[in-house]
Amino acid sequence: MTGILTSRLRRFSADTRGYITLEALIVLPVLLWLFGAGWVYFDAFRQQSVSQKANYVIGDMISRETDPISGVYISNARRLLRELTKTSGTDSDLRVTVVQYDSDDGAWSVVWSKRRGNQSVLRNSDMDDFTTRLPAANSGDQLILVETWDLHEPIFDVGLSDFEIMTYSFTRPRYTPQVVFSNL
Repeated sequence: MTGILTSRLRRFSADTRGYITLEALIVLPVLLWLFGAGWVYFDAFRQQSVSQKANYVIGDMISRETDPISGVYISNARRLLRELTKTSGTDSDLRVTVVQYDSDDGAWSVVWSKRRGNQSVLRNSDMDDFTTRLPAANSGDQLILVETWDLHEPIFDVGLSDFEIMTYSFTRPRYTPQVVFSNL
């Protein structure tokens, strides 16, 4: 019995005939999964890049303002964020904060902070988390902090679950020494 089994196994291993249809059925699901996984991860990196660029656009836009910023301006900046990132209103949040450096205290303090979405406004007590991420400055210097949050939902389930893309940037005011917020 073992002799027959052994001879058949040898004959099978030496057989070089094959059927492309059978080989394709074996390999095709793996290739499709690899293509889908590559697509999902590429799309996640692409969305991260788009979100960061949208953040830079908003920061640059605000840094060029010479007139006071209003609540409508912040709301429209969020609309711009949603348009640039192609997200819905509930999936994207925006927080714009102007901070000022005090060389006597060696610390940054919040001048004003406005948000659109679920995030809270930035307070002076939160500035400890930002100290290492802000540049050296002179007393009285102001920076515009722009933070965005965007929920990314992968199109296929390849092991990457929904996650939040958080972007952050700071910009100095360009044409004025400060960016003023007005409730009018």
